[in-house]
Parts: sequence; C-alpha cells; structure tokens
Amino acid sequence: MKAFFLSISLVVITFFHCAAQDSLSILFAGDIMGHDSQINSAYNASTKQYNYDENFKYLLPYFENTDLVIGNLEVTLGNTPYKGYPSFSSPMALATSLKKAGLDVLVTANNHSCDRRKKGIYSTIDILDSLKIQHTGTFKNQAEKDNHYPLLLSKNGFKIALLNYTYGTNGIPVDPPAIVNKIDNEQMALDIEKAKKLSPDKIIVFIHWGKEYQQLPSKEQKGVAQYLFSKGADVVIGSHPHVIQPMEMIPSEIEGDNKFIAYSLGNFISNQRKINTDGGAMVRLTFVKSQDQVVLQHSEHILTWVYTPIQKGKKHFYILPTKDFESNFDFFPGIADYKKMKLFVKQARLLLDKHNINVPEKVD
Repeated sequence: MKAFFLSISLVVITFFHCAAQDSLSILFAGDIMGHDSQINSAYNASTKQYNYDENFKYLLPYFENTDLVIGNLEVTLGNTPYKGYPSFSSPMALATSLKKAGLDVLVTANNHSCDRRKKGIYSTIDILDSLKIQHTGTFKNQAEKDNHYPLLLSKNGFKIALLNYTYGTNGIPVDPPAIVNKIDNEQMALDIEKAKKLSPDKIIVFIHWGKEYQQLPSKEQKGVAQYLFSKGADVVIGSHPHVIQPMEMIPSEIEGDNKFIAYSLGNFISNQRKINTDGGAMVRLTFVKSQDQVVLQHSEHILTWVYTPIQKGKKHFYILPTKDFESNFDFFPGIADYKKMKLFVKQARLLLDKHNINVPEKVD
C-alpha cells in the first residue's frame, strides 16, 4: 500500500512539474521613477544608507507567483549627487530592492537614459550587471550591443526575445560609443529579423513613446504598433505617458494564439500625484505550449496605486495592488488617502472598461 501511494505521489509530482514547464507567465510594470522625495524617503540618516524595500513589499505575492517580471527603469543609477527631475540619478539601492522583490529584467531606453550623459549610461549598466539583473535598451558600445541584443530570456523551456526603444532622450545627445536604442522603423525591422534568427518562441517590444498625460494612444503610437506587428512582433508594451492607456489582445493568424499591446502602463512608482498619474497597471501574460506551438493564452491587468503617507514625520512610498485594499479601509489612517486611491481606481476602470479589448482586470 505504501508503494502504491508513493507511485501516485510521483505521478502527481511529475504532472505538476510538466505543467509548470509547459507555461510561462510574464508580469510587466510601468515607469520606475526616482523623484527627490523618493530618494529622501529611502535615506536612513543614522546609517547613511538607502533602502527601497518598503516600496515593493505589498507586491511580493504577485512577483513570487510570476515566472518573469519586467519593468521600465526611468532613472540612471549610481551617480552622485542623487537627484530627481529633471536629471534623474538614483542610488544603487533602488535596483537592489527591485532585485530583492523579484524583478528579473529592466529596460533602460527612455527619455531619461542620458540624464547623466555617458557616465550615467555606463554606471547603470555596471550596477545592473553586478546585481545580475538582465537589461536591454542601452549599451556601452556597438560590440556590446552586437553581442547582447536582442536580449534572449530563457525560462521554463521558453525563449523570449526582448527589444527596447525610446522616442528620444530629451534633446541630450548620446555620447559615443554609448548607444541608446531609438525608435526607427528600418532599424527595428532589422532587429526583429535578427531576433527571428535566434528562434524565439515570442518577440516582445518594450517601447517608450506617446504623449505625456494623454489617456488614449496617439495616431503615431498606433502606426508604430501596426508596423511592429507587421514585421513579426508578438507583444508591444508601452511606457512614457505616465498615465494608463488601453490594452488589447487580438487573435493572430495562428489558431488559439493572440497578439497583445498595452499602449502605456502608467507609473509603477513615482511622486507624481496629479489625477491619473498616481498609479498604473501591471499586465500579466500567460504563454502555453500547444501542439509544438507557443501561444499567448491569457492576459489580465492589475491596477496599482502609490500610497505616500507621512509616518513619524517622514514621507513613505508603497505600491498597493488596489484590489487588495479597496475593501480594507482600516489600512488607511484617514479617509483622504482612501478616497484618492478610490478615485484613481474609478478613473482607470472607466477608461479600461470602455477601451480594452479582451484584457480583463484580475479579480481573484
């Protein structure tokens, strides 16, 4: 009898092992900013050290239950004096806390890539490498780009090619030999062709574009997205507007498969507090292997809000998955912050319920 139960247990273990190998979940997060108040909040005067762990503590279950977590790093790292807008540079501790929380990959091509010129590009790359955080979008030189771009992510037996581009760098020139990937149709088509030669299961483009604070995508965004899909991209994830824009999952030419686009995920963490900028959305995509094909089977979004209470005379930053706190009024010391979160959620749902295509909000 003991042998019988042992054999059943082995079958169950094997089943779940195989099931895990046959699916891949990826969670995407929006803009990771580093304003002055965030830097001040992370600083401990007694130890003279920075620590951002508290920012992400309410997201740990979401990170832990996802195979890969990818976000947009919209600061440079490691160059003092640490500063927020308009020339962003955050301590290495920000990346350390992201890594500790469970973030796997950062894209680095955005309009703030050159805020500390070539030195900032280099130090950001060095810090991410030292922490073993995979990254793409900026490079020290052409040889580095040739050897590491597109970025190939391997997990659960899946291979995903990741590309990253920005519309510009706020007019700050990219000092050679450093490289910041720019949106250029011809170059992006060449990069997608290079990605195809790596035989990935899917090609994802994380792109910095659009108009700030606009909740609907521009004509230019739609045109670039259509071009990327026509060249072979499977997923397009947008950033830069600092507000959420709609998401769509559309059937592809392969039966059971889909293409996906999120025009903007909004702010993952920042000190922007105006309406619609004080939060964002995470997107989780689930890929499965079916009859020797990898298909995008499911998509969902998770609304997040940046809670900034004053505690013991100091401003703190916490990213809250809103569905976990909408019915938890007692979590907030006063009604004002609870109402602000509820307003963000109301506005986001009005937008996404009207414009999303087949991308529901996660409710369980």
